[in-house]
Amino acid sequence: MTIRVAINHITEYRFDKPVTLHPHVVRLRPSPHCRTVIESYSLKVSPENHFLNWQQDPFGNYQARYVFPEKTRMLRIHVEIIADLAVINPFDFFLEEDAETFPFAYEGQLRRDLGPYLEVKERGPLLTKWLAQVDLSQTPTVNFLVALGQRLMNDVSYLLCMEPGVQSCEKTLQTHTGSCRDSAWLLVQVLRHLGLAARFVSGYLVQLKSDQKSVDGTSGPAEDFTDLHAWAEVYLPGAGWIGLDATSGLFVGEGHIPLACTPDPVSAAPVTGATEPAKVTFHFENSVKRILRV
Repeated sequence: MTIRVAINHITEYRFDKPVTLHPHVVRLRPSPHCRTVIESYSLKVSPENHFLNWQQDPFGNYQARYVFPEKTRMLRIHVEIIADLAVINPFDFFLEEDAETFPFAYEGQLRRDLGPYLEVKERGPLLTKWLAQVDLSQTPTVNFLVALGQRLMNDVSYLLCMEPGVQSCEKTLQTHTGSCRDSAWLLVQVLRHLGLAARFVSGYLVQLKSDQKSVDGTSGPAEDFTDLHAWAEVYLPGAGWIGLDATSGLFVGEGHIPLACTPDPVSAAPVTGATEPAKVTFHFENSVKRILRV
C-alpha cells in the first residue's frame, strides 16, 4: 500500500524597490534517479514575464534557468509535487562480488569515471583523527557503511541553520554540531578518504506521522513534515549510487526525494542568482499533506 502526498514549497523574496534580477538557476526538480514515484510536478515562478530554459547540468541534474527582462519588486518560486510514498527497502540492491566486503578498489575505467567524486578536499587534524579510528578490517560493505553512518550521527548533533553554505569538516567535528548540509559534506569527505566515491545530495525529506505509537522507542514525527534536506550518496559497484543520511545514520528510503547530486555542495544549491543591491524580506514555506485516493 502506498501513501499519496502533495508537497508545496514556496520561496519568496520581496524588495524595497524595483530591482534588476540577473539570471537565476533553480534546482528543485526531482532527479532522474529518484526512486520515489513522482506523479506530477510543477514549477511556477513570478514575475511571469520571464524566459525559461530547462537544462541538465554536467552531472545529469535538471535545472531551470530563468531570465527576467524587466525590473521587479518580488521573486516567487513555487514548487508542487505529487508523490507516491511506496515503501522502499534501502538494502534491496546487488553488489559485485569484488565489492561485497570493504575495503575494495574500483577497477581502472570506473575509477577514472568517478574521478570528481573521489577528490579529497579537506585534510584537517580532527578529520584525520576521526578517520584513524575507523576499523579497516575486512567487513561486509553494507555493515561497514551502517556502522560508519551511525558513528557520524552519534558524533554530530543536528543544528537547524537557515544560512547558506556549508561549514568545514573541522568546524563540524570541533563543535560536534552541524546542519544536515554540514553532516552530509563531512560524510562525503570521510567516504572519499576511505577510497569510496561520494557525492553531495540536496533534496526534500518527507516524514509522516505513524498511525500507531511505537511500544519500544520513538514513534517518529508528531505530525506530517517536509523540508529541504541534504545527505550523501556512495557509489557501490553493482548497486550504483546509494543514499546515506548522516543526520539520522540511516540509508535513505521513500521519504528522500533527491533534487541535485553533485561533487560539491555549491553546485547543488536549490536557487542561485543575483540582484542589484536592495533591502530584502525573505519568506519560506514547505508543507506536505496526504491525498486520499478515490
